[in-house]
Amino acid sequence: MTATVLTARALLLDMDGTLVNSDAVVERIWRRWSERHGLDGDEVMKVVHGRQGHASMAVLLPDRPVKQNLADNARMLAEETADVEGVVEVPGATAFLASLQGLPHALVTSADVALSTVRMAAARLPLPAVRVTAESVGASKPDPEGFLKGAAELGVAPADCLVFEDSGAGIAAGRAAGMRVVGVGARAGVHGPDVVVRDLTEVRVEAAGDGWLRVHVGEA
Repeated sequence: MTATVLTARALLLDMDGTLVNSDAVVERIWRRWSERHGLDGDEVMKVVHGRQGHASMAVLLPDRPVKQNLADNARMLAEETADVEGVVEVPGATAFLASLQGLPHALVTSADVALSTVRMAAARLPLPAVRVTAESVGASKPDPEGFLKGAAELGVAPADCLVFEDSGAGIAAGRAAGMRVVGVGARAGVHGPDVVVRDLTEVRVEAAGDGWLRVHVGEA
């Protein structure tokens, strides 16, 4: 791909599929859930990436009470937190996060505190100091609330933030927040991000002065 240079004052980072490859766990947990509810596993997997579990359930079982979805989601989160088999970093994530030390960035994830802590540890990645998790928001991606909260916590205008995302729900959330989006991985390409990278080995970040970051996107 052609190298692109983007400028931003802060980076907002999704976790699953962007920093951490947790697809193996997500597939195991949600396909079991699909079987329990008589749903097509392939169709379910098209919905669940990027959203909080109860929000996915609301899409997949629209007639089920919210209270039931929340209770089911709590059980699912416990299963996911206990299962880290196959959880690894997305290629380049370690070096990417190391390059952000001292620069404005935040984790904005649909996972809760427990799950995000376990998965980042399983992938041997450091947790950013600023984190927006499921507990921090009232609405799941594709609602922009999480990204707007991340920008606010960093004290940066939404338009000056650059989002890194892999899922349709996450990319839509970043767009709705008025932010530019770097899509990470094959899943991202069909959802209209500003630019797509294969993984984080194709991203390089440097301080540009006056509070700006220069983000080089594409093959070196």
